Amino acid sequence: MYRKILKTIKKYDTIVIARHIGVDPDALCSQLALRDVIRLNFPEKKVIAVGTGSQKFAHIGKLDKLEKVHDALLIVTDTPDKKRVDSVDFSQFSYVIKIDHHPFVESFGGIELIDDQASSACEVIMKFLVHTKLLLNPQISEWLYMGLVSDSNRFLFDSSTPELFALVSYFLQKYPFSLSQCYQKLYLRPLNEVRLEGYIALNMKVTDHGLGYVSITNDVILEYGVDSASAGNMINNFNFIKEVLVWVTMTEDVKNNQIRVSIRSRGPVINHVAEKYHGGGHKFASGARVPTMDEAMKIIDDLEKVLIDYQKEEMTNGN
Repeated sequence: MYRKILKTIKKYDTIVIARHIGVDPDALCSQLALRDVIRLNFPEKKVIAVGTGSQKFAHIGKLDKLEKVHDALLIVTDTPDKKRVDSVDFSQFSYVIKIDHHPFVESFGGIELIDDQASSACEVIMKFLVHTKLLLNPQISEWLYMGLVSDSNRFLFDSSTPELFALVSYFLQKYPFSLSQCYQKLYLRPLNEVRLEGYIALNMKVTDHGLGYVSITNDVILEYGVDSASAGNMINNFNFIKEVLVWVTMTEDVKNNQIRVSIRSRGPVINHVAEKYHGGGHKFASGARVPTMDEAMKIIDDLEKVLIDYQKEEMTNGN
């Protein structure tokens, strides 16, 4: 599979790299790293990474301007379904490669490299680079590490296997970079976002079954001087609340006339609920975008049912 992807990359003079809507560090870093790897090894090729940017992650790296292309290759990272691919028209491309770590949703690529046990799309790309022996540099190595660390929540998830640590060690040894500076880029935050986190903690409602949820209206966003993506970006910070097994932020996004719903779990599988509302993700980390807060509350109702069933099963199994 790895050699087949490399052979396809060699075939095309123009390559566009895309990812999912609602950019996060793994999606952004996977496409920036892959773009620069191809540029470094094949300088004669035109390679661009595209998508709607985010001010929050602007310091990580710069995306390219989307252009009309002809006889081009499209590589999509970190995205399981076609509808969630950001900013590209599939009809413009001669061939598509998908590189992903989400559970399979649908086929939309000619080649599909999917490892749903991987911590991140960046991990999948790191394995591809090791097997193909393409040349890298410290900046590419840092991007890959940054995306991996973000999606594994600093190696806190079960996807952090011995093989993953060996892979990270290989990159750190061969293409070293400053870990402290990398973590600053990922986690340094303005004071207003820290205060928003306090608002979420104070206003989170918790049900008897362990569902924590908070709605963040546009008035709150304006009061704290943040953007609509801020609450979703900090959702992993609520991972260790004893009374909460599933937690949700529902954020009003006036600009796009929608509610951003971010869902995390410490046990119950929740991605099927997100998929019901045209979202998706992993078993324990998912999200959706719905038109109204009433629709978002339907997600809350469905998650409460998931928790009830989960706790009944736990009791049956004697846990």
